[in-house]
Amino acid sequence: MTAASTRASAGPGRATRLRQQLRERLAHARLGGPAVIAPGIYDGYGARMVAQTGFEAAYMTGNGVSACLLGRPDVGLVDLTLMSGHARRLAACIDLPLLCDADTGYGGVVGVRRCVEEFEAAGVAGIHIEDQASPKRCAQLPGAREVLPFKSAVAKIEAAVAACSDPGFLVIGRTDSAASCGIDEAIARARAFEAAGAAAVFVELKGHAGILDDIRRVADALTIPCMVNIDAGGPLAGLHTSALHTYGIALAIYPSLVRSSVGFAMRGALQHLLKDGSTSAARARMLSSSEYNDCLGLPEVERWELRFPE
Repeated sequence: MTAASTRASAGPGRATRLRQQLRERLAHARLGGPAVIAPGIYDGYGARMVAQTGFEAAYMTGNGVSACLLGRPDVGLVDLTLMSGHARRLAACIDLPLLCDADTGYGGVVGVRRCVEEFEAAGVAGIHIEDQASPKRCAQLPGAREVLPFKSAVAKIEAAVAACSDPGFLVIGRTDSAASCGIDEAIARARAFEAAGAAAVFVELKGHAGILDDIRRVADALTIPCMVNIDAGGPLAGLHTSALHTYGIALAIYPSLVRSSVGFAMRGALQHLLKDGSTSAARARMLSSSEYNDCLGLPEVERWELRFPE
């Protein structure tokens, strides 16, 4: 996909088309096809990079958005308005399905209804809602997470599904219960989310030795797609994308890949400037001005200007 094509395909029905496109791919992956790979992004620049590299989908990571917008860790500081507004801008600059972290749904079942309305209006393909108790914390931070009672967790997914105005909008039920309550409880919640109408299920796991066995158990217990955070680490870290489907993974997200890589490169470049007094040492690892402008779609902007000379 070129930078120019990201805007050319925008128009009425675009969000519905992308949602249906993702649903069809996930259905194929659920039946043994290759998993959908969705790198994590947190701004429009990264979103366009993902699209132009050739991926099928992108994932807006709440951890990354908290870092990008607030410069703070993912401990529940980003609210619905910030997340959905940011998602709208990201979805508008790419012609790819965008999945978004919607945290706990930003309240009870009434808050969940508004959450779905806002993200649907933002044009994203879908969201995942987790069962953590407030205040939430990123699941990959140290320690177990307190989760809602079973019935309350399921009620949020039921409310989210009922709130959808577009039946193609994906509501993904996420449970963080495995760390504190065990994998059996997580599977029970995943099955209840499926019964509640979730389009897919996301069991958040940390990179322990038996994580691949746990993922396989989750996938085998469901008839809907299984979503996995590959950045959880452990045995997942070296798992090739071509092998994901063998464990029942239909959708793989990589939330920290871009944000951690950018942070590493940014720190190195700044240290070079501070130490060397120039940017010479960093030049070989920088985009050229032309590459940067192409990524942002400058050629398409210039063609548009030529169509309407003043």
